[in-house]
Amino acid sequence: MTDLLCSVRLFLISTLVCVVVYGGAVVGLGQIVFPRQSQGTLLLDGEGRPCGSYRIAQAFSRPEYFWPRPSACGYAADATGGSNLSPTNPALTERARETLARFELQPGERVPAELLAASGSGLDPHITTAAAALQVERVARARGVTAEQVRALFPEAEDGTLRVFGGEPLINVLVLNLALDRSHRSRRAPPPR
Repeated sequence: MTDLLCSVRLFLISTLVCVVVYGGAVVGLGQIVFPRQSQGTLLLDGEGRPCGSYRIAQAFSRPEYFWPRPSACGYAADATGGSNLSPTNPALTERARETLARFELQPGERVPAELLAASGSGLDPHITTAAAALQVERVARARGVTAEQVRALFPEAEDGTLRVFGGEPLINVLVLNLALDRSHRSRRAPPPR
C-alpha cells in the first residue's frame, strides 16, 4: 500500500512540476521575451483589427491582389501538410495547369516554381521577388495604378531572413497586399474580412 501511495504522490508532484510549473514558466517567459511572436505575429488592417499572421499564408484570388503559392490544405492553419503527390501524379499536373491558366503569360514567359507547387506545410506566406514581379502588371491594371507604383512596395514586404544564408529576399504576400490597400485603394469592392 505504501508503494502505491508513494507512486501516486510522485505522479502528482511530477505532473505539477512538469505540466503546471514548467508550462507556465515557458508561456510566461515567451510573453515577456517574445511578446509579438507568442501572440501569433498578427498583422493589423488599416482599422487596427487583426487580419492575419505574418507566418501563415492566406488565400487571395482577386486580380487586384498578389496571389500566394498554392496550398495543399486550403490555407487552413489547423490542417497543415503537403499534398504528398508525386511529380508523376496526374492530379499534380492538372493543378499546375489550372494555376498556369490564371496567369496572363506572354509568349516565352515562365512562372516561378513556387506559384505552381505547394510548400511542405501548405502555409508558406512568402513568394520570391520573381513570382511577385510576374503579377505586377495584373495588380497594377486592376488597381488603376502604374507597375512602378506597385513595385515600389516590394521593399516594405521583403523578408530578408534568408539573406543571412546567401539566399534571395522573399516577399510576404499578406504584408504586400496590406501595403497595396494602404497605398492604392482598389477600384473594386474592399477586401473581404
